[in-house]
Amino acid sequence: MFVVHSLPLAIFFCIVTMLGWGSWANTQKLTGKEKWPFQLFYWDYAIGVVLCSLAFAATFGSHGGAGITALANVRAMHLGFIVPALLSGAIFNLSNVLLVVGIDAVGMAIAFPIGVGLALVLGTVGSFMQSPQGQPSLLFSGLALIVFAMVMSAVAHRRLPHAQSAKRTSPMLGVIASISAGLIQGFFYPQLMRSISPAFSSSPIVPGMLTPYLALVFFAVGVLVSNLLWNTIFMKIGGVTYADYFRGSLKLHSIGILGGVIWMIALSFNVVASSVAGPAVSYALGQGATLIAALWGLLVWREFRDAPTGTAKYIAFMLGGYTIGLACIGAASA
Repeated sequence: MFVVHSLPLAIFFCIVTMLGWGSWANTQKLTGKEKWPFQLFYWDYAIGVVLCSLAFAATFGSHGGAGITALANVRAMHLGFIVPALLSGAIFNLSNVLLVVGIDAVGMAIAFPIGVGLALVLGTVGSFMQSPQGQPSLLFSGLALIVFAMVMSAVAHRRLPHAQSAKRTSPMLGVIASISAGLIQGFFYPQLMRSISPAFSSSPIVPGMLTPYLALVFFAVGVLVSNLLWNTIFMKIGGVTYADYFRGSLKLHSIGILGGVIWMIALSFNVVASSVAGPAVSYALGQGATLIAALWGLLVWREFRDAPTGTAKYIAFMLGGYTIGLACIGAASA
């Protein structure tokens, strides 16, 4: 299988993760919530996650000069390491459905800084406690700046006209959904790493542990299977049926699948990079997606075009906090 040996390549992989995690939500925007509800988009997204995981296992996970192939790992895997990967997929899926609800209600520039920013803090702390790699002072200084950026994001949102109007149920629901997503999502990554060999450049140290590529397949299965529960609930709430899904055009289905593929490529690169950069640093750098998503929302989708004078400074504080915070986290791996 393919593995990363150098820190510069690992950091590059984390940057790819950041770009992918910060950009996949554009596919939801492209489908248009008026004609294609987020519940239907999310089924295609989950399918894209599974297809991408299988492609990685069949290629990068089966060829290369290090470790064991995905097929050999299947023969040696133990149930005790499969369950954490499946559970991580279910945890992530619930959080991501909630994040999609947040994006649907308040846009990328708000949902990502609040939801994914909170997940970044929780996930990084959990990963560091599990595998303490990186300089703690820089790592936690960076996290403090991320929290500051989240606060500035919330302040900027409160200044938007629709957030201050009497009919603000939907925006407030979006913020609550984003916060809930962050609280839950922060736990999926440490759970996933429990199933992966800590030295996957060779055969697993503990018999039955998974290579990253096989763990990602089980993670994706956890996403798809749990979708039968999580997304069905949201479909019921939204008055959407499975028959509606099959009425969608090939273009709409393709966009949703593309969103899942983009996200899963990012996660795959991140997990592979974690063997060198460390789980805490690689996860935190990958969650720099908050900055990328905020820029998409601000510059492309213009989600703050109606904001009153003076809001720009809070947005600048948000972007600055994320930028400097991520720089500190990146330096923590040196």
